[in-house]
Amino acid sequence: MSILDKAYKVEDFRKQGHALVDMMADYLAEASTDREDVQAIPWQSPEKQLDYWQQDFSKPDQADPLELLKDVMDRSIQVHRKRYLGHQTTPTLPVTVLSSAVTALLNQGMGVYEMGMVGNTLEKVLTEHLAQKLGFSNQASGFITSGGSLGNLTGLLAARATATAIWQEGYQDGQQLAVLVSEEAHYCIDRAARIMGLGASGIIKVPVNEKFQLRTDLLEQYYQQAVSEGKQVICVVGCAGTTSTGSYDDMEAIAAFSKQYGIWFHVDGAHGAPAAFSPKYKHLIKGIEQADSVVVDYHKMMMTPSLSTAVLFKNGGDAYRIFSQRAQYLWTDQNTEEWYNGGKRTFECTKAMSALNVYTVFRTYGDGVFQENIERLYGLAEIFADLIKANDNLELAYEPECNIVCFRVKASPEASDNLNLSIRRQLLEEGRFYIVQTILNGSLYLRVSLMNPLSTEQELQELLIAVEEKAAVASVQ
Repeated sequence: MSILDKAYKVEDFRKQGHALVDMMADYLAEASTDREDVQAIPWQSPEKQLDYWQQDFSKPDQADPLELLKDVMDRSIQVHRKRYLGHQTTPTLPVTVLSSAVTALLNQGMGVYEMGMVGNTLEKVLTEHLAQKLGFSNQASGFITSGGSLGNLTGLLAARATATAIWQEGYQDGQQLAVLVSEEAHYCIDRAARIMGLGASGIIKVPVNEKFQLRTDLLEQYYQQAVSEGKQVICVVGCAGTTSTGSYDDMEAIAAFSKQYGIWFHVDGAHGAPAAFSPKYKHLIKGIEQADSVVVDYHKMMMTPSLSTAVLFKNGGDAYRIFSQRAQYLWTDQNTEEWYNGGKRTFECTKAMSALNVYTVFRTYGDGVFQENIERLYGLAEIFADLIKANDNLELAYEPECNIVCFRVKASPEASDNLNLSIRRQLLEEGRFYIVQTILNGSLYLRVSLMNPLSTEQELQELLIAVEEKAAVASVQ
């Protein structure tokens, strides 16, 4: 039998598939255990990791991939562990592991309807449902793309297409476009603006208040300054919430300002927009329904695998102006608005049918699973903040609005950053907890993202004990 024929042998796949599901189920079962040897991150330096896999790559071919896959699982960060408290990476729902396998098997293209009949249809159903949850009218629509960075770029491109003819005619001499954005916005906004040719001077960063929210009282000042410099402001970006702190900008105030000057209003709701599913926390996104475009990551607070991001438009037709061009081999009519031909609206042509993961969650558990996840994790952040405030050795950076909490061990100004950096490094190398760090107002803070609904107050208490122990070690070094 040839190598290729053997590679497609169904019985081998059946046997390996059953074994892999058992292995993944064991991984999930172990994730909630409290054994002392359980690690959230099996830390290894980049040099050692590279050396290991270079040696592995040089080994003879192996007929059964299970040993390789087990090795990958064991050597990777463990997002399903209760002590994984790091970046905004969700512990995926087990049912999405199954839908991901179907997605890989079918391998659908999404640019044209006949290659993505189900996927394009699911995107329409899902994005319009999400738009309704956010408070948009039935004129709203959208699509799914590969991540918040590409989604935010798409939103800014829509703003540019509305304000200028650059897509067809290119930049004219002396034309300087600009966007207004919070200084706490995700770096992908800055990157998107630079990709669009705005340059550093076209990214106008507005200061934030003590809650790390965009100071809407300064929008007028920064706008008028930009105009006096000959810039055309095409967009104001609001955050729901910011990356470092999860803070929610005042959407109503931004919407009013944008409307006053006829400027596109875009919201980066990658992390925090799913608060719409919770009656308790929905007030945080009040005003988001007035935005012209919104980005929401299904792969953060909605527990689906990366990457899967909804790009929503208040006026669904706006999406078709962004990438308007001819592709005769794909579409019979180049100029019509056809939701079922995904390539007319997205940067991507061939992309994964990630909508199936989201749709499977909805059809299996309904909206309620998202409400429970939001309320459990946001509520846990409130508990964690109270634990920090009750400890005289710790300092809370702000009152959290979502499931992101930043704090530090108290120390003198000259020693604080190095002390907290050392604490984080010790935790990383030990591996039992995984947390990250951020810079707020020029100072280093420890940052916790509560992404796992199986995490409890017990793990948070243990984390604070570990932090103080590491602080004591760092102080004597």
